Amino acid sequence: MAETLVLASASPSRRMLMENAGLKFQAVAAQIDERAIEREIEHRALGPDELALELACTKALEVSSRFPQALVIGCDQTMSLGQQVFHKPADRAEARANLVLLRGRTHRLNSGVVLVRGGREIWRHLSTADLSMREFSDAFLEDYLVRCGDDVMKSVGCYQLEGIGIQLFNSISGDYFTILGLPLLPLLDQLRTLGELDV
Repeated sequence: MAETLVLASASPSRRMLMENAGLKFQAVAAQIDERAIEREIEHRALGPDELALELACTKALEVSSRFPQALVIGCDQTMSLGQQVFHKPADRAEARANLVLLRGRTHRLNSGVVLVRGGREIWRHLSTADLSMREFSDAFLEDYLVRCGDDVMKSVGCYQLEGIGIQLFNSISGDYFTILGLPLLPLLDQLRTLGELDV
């Protein structure tokens, strides 16, 4: 495939979003250790939104080093409660603890997207979504964990909005694409500006 547009991600959902939008691209997983990068830049005290953009840029730069002629799309997402950044739970006990912490509160999904060509960043954008969990009962929580099984550990927030996870919430502010981790509308607009798409 010609080196034109490359998505620096192995995420099936992000690939699906771009395919459904009719984009012609190649998906290439970035060869980075996100947790190691977070440790390396910890001294910079980045906010959760800045961290999402930094990780997106790092992914795009790594893939750009292998596809120097391509326009590389890097994207990443952080989930935060205030300044606390969450990661996928290691086990059901951690998933339960995280859901107890999130219950009755509003957390944020920070979705960053970056464009890189020839090892140089040329554009970046951040979109956010705010998700408010309702005050669900302990009994509901235990039933939820049983019904989800190991799937509860597959996402940072311990939920999939397209499944039973939607029952955890009473309000959501933000678009579908931001929630899935790829702010698609601003990306499409920028691709048009760069002449990569028909206007």
